[in-house]
Amino acid sequence: MLIINNFEEYQSHLGKELGVSNWHKIDQEQINKFADATLDHQWIHTDQQKAAVESPFKTTIAHGYLTLSLIPYLWKQIANVCNIKMEINYGIERFKFSQPVLVNDEVQLKAKLTSIANLRGVTKVVIEATLAIKGQQKPAYSGDVVFLYHFI
Repeated sequence: MLIINNFEEYQSHLGKELGVSNWHKIDQEQINKFADATLDHQWIHTDQQKAAVESPFKTTIAHGYLTLSLIPYLWKQIANVCNIKMEINYGIERFKFSQPVLVNDEVQLKAKLTSIANLRGVTKVVIEATLAIKGQQKPAYSGDVVFLYHFI
């Protein structure tokens, strides 16, 4: 795990891959809980019998936004940003979903620091995030995640 203690240490990683998370399996229980939380019960996510017959994937798939929502969890496995008063998920930019994550697929976040700026004491970083699917060539998605850090 990468340990970052201040702006200068963060900046030293500009343009570099920061690391990869552990693999995380997305099972049907997690998909169903996400459906309940978001009120998105589309059959392609939650109805295993119908998906087996009617889906082009022959199984249920994770919600795209479920896979996006894993970014903070998986990011914490890659980097520990210390000496901060506050961290804010500031935004996501230019995200593209390349292929679906099937139920029971394992995913892994890869992160690269593409931009860092000191905005009057607030550190703004842009992380290129790619969600790999175990055994697949194409990622589930790629795009930029923007974090704000208030270092002590």
